[in-house]
Amino acid sequence: MENLAEIRGINRINDYAFKRIFGSEEGKEALLGFLNAVLKLPPGRELVRVELLDREIDPQYLLDRGARLDVLARTEAGTLLNIEVQVANQYNIDKRTMYYWAGLYHGQLTRGQQFTDLCKTVTINVLAFDWFRGDRRYHRTFHVRDDASGDLLCDDLEIHFLELEKIKTLKRRPQDALEAWMMYLNNLEGEEMEAMAMENPGIRKALTIEQAFWQSKKERRLYELREKAMRDEISALAGARAEGEARGEARGRQEAICKYLDARFGETSRDLQGRVRQIGRLEALDKIINQIYTVGSLEEARAVIEGLA
Repeated sequence: MENLAEIRGINRINDYAFKRIFGSEEGKEALLGFLNAVLKLPPGRELVRVELLDREIDPQYLLDRGARLDVLARTEAGTLLNIEVQVANQYNIDKRTMYYWAGLYHGQLTRGQQFTDLCKTVTINVLAFDWFRGDRRYHRTFHVRDDASGDLLCDDLEIHFLELEKIKTLKRRPQDALEAWMMYLNNLEGEEMEAMAMENPGIRKALTIEQAFWQSKKERRLYELREKAMRDEISALAGARAEGEARGEARGRQEAICKYLDARFGETSRDLQGRVRQIGRLEALDKIINQIYTVGSLEEARAVIEGLA
């Protein structure tokens, strides 16, 4: 494609860019191609048109790490379709998904409407991390079914997870439209991307929108703001995870020291055990462990702990 080199480096799972590509009237061809690839509807029942229900993006929210820039659409049959990109693993995607799905589902009803007026609601999560560990499948679909027979209770709930990291392990050309779209979202470039675009009209349209998007200084600025927010979120989560791991390691060391004190000195060491549990620095706890096993009395143990705390 012409000028494809100009947009190399764009992060297609930047949720602002994703929304601009798939959540605009201009991008409906791309959106329909992606939806049909994910939903795998029977021949003759593919989606041919959808209504976008999205709100305009307020630039002031782009730096908010918690802002949701999802794509929301409705089919001619009334089915709600919600697509959301998740870059950082917050370890809550299961409950987060159910919460937002429930909001969309019950939010369909207004005063005076009946439960029979509720329409099917489909959530599609595009994940930049592995959620289902130990499973090589990159696409998983969930419904509400009977545990024994597998019978559907109701077809109104449908949830998809697309794990982009797992598609990276494929060392071959895509074998269907979904694999092509997932490779596209993994920021594939060069001749492989051009070849896929020639075979897939939806991807070709998405690349065309990317080019226009990338040439707009305003759009690039908003994109960069969102990139910053996403990097900040990943950094904050990594910091919190490291802090949590350190706390867990500290608790393990605290318990080891306290168990030794209890076994060696019994009830008389209770106050000293309490003091140990107040020490959070791993370095100090490690030094205490190295010396505590050589003490001959409770007072010696107290002197070691207070001297190193």
